Amino acid sequence: MQGGKPNVVEVLNRVRQSLAARGAKTIRGLSRSFKLLDSYDGNRKVDAQEFMVGMQENGVQLSKAEADALMQYFDTDGDGCINFDEFLVGIRGKLNAKRQALVDKAFLKFDKDGNGCIEAADLKGIYNCNFHPKVQSGEMTEDEVFLEFLSHFGDKNRDGRIQRSEWNDYYGAVSASIDNDDHFVQLMKTAWKLD
Repeated sequence: MQGGKPNVVEVLNRVRQSLAARGAKTIRGLSRSFKLLDSYDGNRKVDAQEFMVGMQENGVQLSKAEADALMQYFDTDGDGCINFDEFLVGIRGKLNAKRQALVDKAFLKFDKDGNGCIEAADLKGIYNCNFHPKVQSGEMTEDEVFLEFLSHFGDKNRDGRIQRSEWNDYYGAVSASIDNDDHFVQLMKTAWKLD
């Protein structure tokens, strides 16, 4: 604790270690853990009560302050709940160096003037959704994935530009749902026609 507040990084590392010890290292394992958290109402979101009880049921002992700090850390959309994507990204953490290099390479392909943003319209003719996991599974069409792709960047000032931070956040979430580095590399190379 720092000044009475829990150190989120320390608490998060403890949660990661505990879940990994229980076999929650892959997407499937983390999905099972999340479903245990969401066992009360099945709404695919976890509120503070479900989170606290669910962590205990997963063998993770947290104080109320630690659970609250983690809830705030995981809840990136600010709705007071944690959805599976938020949980996955929070547990999995940042992109590794191999994945980040490809994400950077794709971004720089479009950021011609080096100003740190790209035009969304420039992506439509280049972005190939064929290998997106949800297209592969038949869950979504390519057009649906492209529209979702653009919406996730959350163009906050609605200027039709994608900031580098928005790009990295998007691919951090995509990366969190892919266990295998080689699969992620193939997805990026195919989607953005990278060599």
